[in-house]
Amino acid sequence: MKAIVISRPGEPEVLQLAERTIPFCGPDEVLIKVAAAGVNRPDVFQRKGHYPAPPGAPEDIPGLEVSGIIETCGEGVTRWQPGDAVCVLIAGGGYSQYVTAHASVCLPVPNGLSFIEAAALPETVFTVWHNVFQRGKLKKGESLLVHGGSSGIGTTAIQLATALGSAVYATAGTNEKCKAAENLGAVKCVNYKKADFYNELRSVGIDVILDMIGGDYTDRNIRLLKEEGRLVHINAIRGSKVQIDISEIMRRRLTITGSTLRARDLRFKSALAQDILENVWPLLERNRLKPLVYKTFPLSDAASAHSLMEESSHIGKLVLSVDDTLAIR
Repeated sequence: MKAIVISRPGEPEVLQLAERTIPFCGPDEVLIKVAAAGVNRPDVFQRKGHYPAPPGAPEDIPGLEVSGIIETCGEGVTRWQPGDAVCVLIAGGGYSQYVTAHASVCLPVPNGLSFIEAAALPETVFTVWHNVFQRGKLKKGESLLVHGGSSGIGTTAIQLATALGSAVYATAGTNEKCKAAENLGAVKCVNYKKADFYNELRSVGIDVILDMIGGDYTDRNIRLLKEEGRLVHINAIRGSKVQIDISEIMRRRLTITGSTLRARDLRFKSALAQDILENVWPLLERNRLKPLVYKTFPLSDAASAHSLMEESSHIGKLVLSVDDTLAIR
């Protein structure tokens, strides 16, 4: 099979098209013929040598989410059959023509969505559902602040929280990105290059903050939270080491938490997939939530997708088209 491999740590041009052996399908796994693969910032970190693949995942093939057609089912698989259209969050190896995945973490391609759109779902939906709704415990009627509101994570969080009855606020780095966030349902999006989000939102107060920035945002995030507020970290682009005022956390009974998904065990991911199937998939099929795909690239041009990802000029998701001949039956 063809796959994009990281020939060495470095810039986007180190991503090279190569031949690899089709992976072996275990008894509880399915072999998926890949139609499309989502591009995510962790792929960039892996390419640079800063985010090694967990045990069992390909070390040199990036890619955390794919959509496609099940080619083969392991002998222990009863839920799926060859020909089923699925999308799935995987630990790596998505930039290729075939991947294997445990049957329990696969999800059906939602009705009405293309393979390109379905490939843009798993990483963002799994991240948002777990961090905003399971860890952050966002409830209907509460407010959510999403930093990076125009990213794949951000556009998903805005739509999902809005659909479930929350008032959503966001930050982004251009007026165009802020307008896009507001068009998706955000009450207000603050251009952080022109205004301080704390000053802009302090009169509102926030129940849950989804933060991928860290660094100097941390103190302002804490001060912005209402009593019993929750700050959830999924990255720390501006730095992971900060000073905080613990008395503020104590006085207002705040919760600071966070997570990473890639290395979590199968039991956790299977349970999360089932929760998403029950709570998020109905919203997708009723068109209350739709993945926002900014641009699609052929698999062979993964380097250009990474270059655009690092420019951060896009709004929504970037996707690699692996096999555009596959059809959803």
